[in-house]
Amino acid sequence: MLAQILALGAAPYVLSARAQPGKPVTLIVPFAPGGNLDVVARAIAPALEQNLGRNVIVDNRPGAGGVIGASAVARAEPDGATLLVTTPNAVVVLPKMTRTNFKLASFSPVGLMSTTSLVVVVKGGDTRFKDVEALLAYARANPGKLAAGHAGPGTTNHMALLQLEDAAKIRLNQVPYKGSAPALVDLMGGQIDMVVDQLTSSAPHIQSGALRALAVMSRDRDATLPKVPTLREAGLANFEATTATGLLAPAGTPAAVIDTLNAALRKALAEGSVKSRLQNVGSVAQASSPQELLASLQKEDARAQALATAGRLKAAE
Repeated sequence: MLAQILALGAAPYVLSARAQPGKPVTLIVPFAPGGNLDVVARAIAPALEQNLGRNVIVDNRPGAGGVIGASAVARAEPDGATLLVTTPNAVVVLPKMTRTNFKLASFSPVGLMSTTSLVVVVKGGDTRFKDVEALLAYARANPGKLAAGHAGPGTTNHMALLQLEDAAKIRLNQVPYKGSAPALVDLMGGQIDMVVDQLTSSAPHIQSGALRALAVMSRDRDATLPKVPTLREAGLANFEATTATGLLAPAGTPAAVIDTLNAALRKALAEGSVKSRLQNVGSVAQASSPQELLASLQKEDARAQALATAGRLKAAE
């Protein structure tokens, strides 16, 4: 399933066989094809198209850690035809790290799409860390020496690593990459020691044995990796970090349009075929109201501001 989705990622998705009169809806993904956001968007797009009765296009606009894609939506016509598929990083974290022409208030939340577990992975043949407790013990004994890769400054992966440092009272040698894929390649090649990644992109390598999962960062164990413990089980009380993917419209989009989009999205996420597609790639369909998504983003905004004030959110040089 993942291979098929990655193959589709080379070109925008348009299901023209069900074309309907009216302006197409474009789902802008602010990262390259094959990543978590792209996989989720393409899994949901067919059902969303059917429910809206309009063509739905998945358009990848990678660059600047998500700024290019988010900027395109922020300045789009607020008519519900241009939407952003994103995690909180693009709209609440990056504006704290670099100059952008948008902020959280530049968007109108539509609703959640999915949640995906984050996982701590090491190279499959790495015998130094039999479990996550051993990894954390090494990190405490060797401050700044454990090389931890992530998908880029301000990403959910980066934020989770910062959260892990604070919870475990460790300091890592954080290595930023331009996405999960190159980080995983270097991990498998032995250039770095660990990666925090979404299950959607790391699961195939875990299944093949190229990577080994030490812990998931979610509150509970993930059904895809039922034998892998949580960080809570490893002694980090109340630890929880997941990737939440949401759908946003430009600010000023009429409430009636938002309600129509939310209803179509909820209906799509309730379909068994959509749930199966997402589950097959390590994600879980998760619907919400626009207000619930806004509250979640505001919470992440406050957390990002605290990290920025403490000097812990810095753009890569």
